Amino acid sequence: MLLAIILSALAMTAIVAVRYMVTSGAFAWATARVRPGLYDGLTSQIHKEIGWSLASAAIYGVPAGVVAWGWQQHGWTLIYTDIAAYPLWYLPLSLFLYLFAHDTWFYWTHRWMHRPKWFRIAHAVHHASRPPTAWAAMSFHPIEAITGAVVIPALVFLIPIHVAVLGLVLAIMTVMGVTNHMGWEMFPRWLVHSRVGNWLITASHHQRHHDEYRCNYGLYFRFWDRLCNTDRGLAES
Repeated sequence: MLLAIILSALAMTAIVAVRYMVTSGAFAWATARVRPGLYDGLTSQIHKEIGWSLASAAIYGVPAGVVAWGWQQHGWTLIYTDIAAYPLWYLPLSLFLYLFAHDTWFYWTHRWMHRPKWFRIAHAVHHASRPPTAWAAMSFHPIEAITGAVVIPALVFLIPIHVAVLGLVLAIMTVMGVTNHMGWEMFPRWLVHSRVGNWLITASHHQRHHDEYRCNYGLYFRFWDRLCNTDRGLAES
């Protein structure tokens, strides 16, 4: 049993690491073509971002691997595979519930990480990326990586979700984590400044966080930033 759990954790670590390398690599490649020269002089920083991110992949992989093993072997979690188990309208609802719950956890732990003590101990690693690049999405100190690694594994015990929707949650998490750090706005201006866009976090919103530190703490949505008066709008991009 122990060997099976270890192998599952190693497999999930490899999946997270490959997902990071492929996604960040793809957007870094796109950056080189859309904004040539944007990452000039940042080679040493990028190497550090990759190193921290691969270490974070191992931290993310362990709880994910344990939960995946428990789901497959013992039916742990509320993940389901039969699409008829819940009404079809529950599929988008479960997607939103996961994203909102994750965003809530991220907002408050992120604000906590900006307290002087915890910023110095852990979060300074992430903010050492000046400016952040597409490789910085998972560039975390192990303490910060742990706070991020437990969210989705915990939610699958609390909120039912179809396995395909769970995959979509992970895809959105990965893509937004990368695109929010790549230093330029990939979404069209009409969307970013639309009614919908005004509630979503994109690169130009998160860039202001890296510029000013004490604002724009969210991950997907601007709900908590607006409610708590920490939303300072968009940076130039």
